[in-house]
Amino acid sequence: MEDKSVFMEKSIIPSQEELEERLKSTYDLWKSLKDYVMGKYPMGEAQWTYPGQNYGWSYRINDKKRAILYFLPRNRYFRVAFVFGQKAADAVLESDVSPTIKQDLMQAKQYTEGRGIRIDVNGHTDLKDIHTLIDIKLQH
Repeated sequence: MEDKSVFMEKSIIPSQEELEERLKSTYDLWKSLKDYVMGKYPMGEAQWTYPGQNYGWSYRINDKKRAILYFLPRNRYFRVAFVFGQKAADAVLESDVSPTIKQDLMQAKQYTEGRGIRIDVNGHTDLKDIHTLIDIKLQH
């Protein structure tokens, strides 16, 4: 299964209307998570980015030095992605997030900037774990 954005045209930055159309009922979850991050970190900078033709457009919220959270739009759902340095990864493993998230984090390849995980957000996703991950990311 290919894992590409629903927005592939480099010359067209996705609009809110296009995002709503593609995400359908999960758009409210996207907005809720974006609002959660910005409520916790009002100085966050949100922007669309185009990392290349293999991935298409994604949306991220940054603090001064790094990405806090990536949003990866798909058809009728989206993924959120995190990269955790060692201290943050340790905090995730000590938290009450689901065992599946902890396992995914432990199995993720270690890069210089940390370990990355992705979580599908659809109508059945429990946002509590994602809120916990955002809180940990902001603390570390």
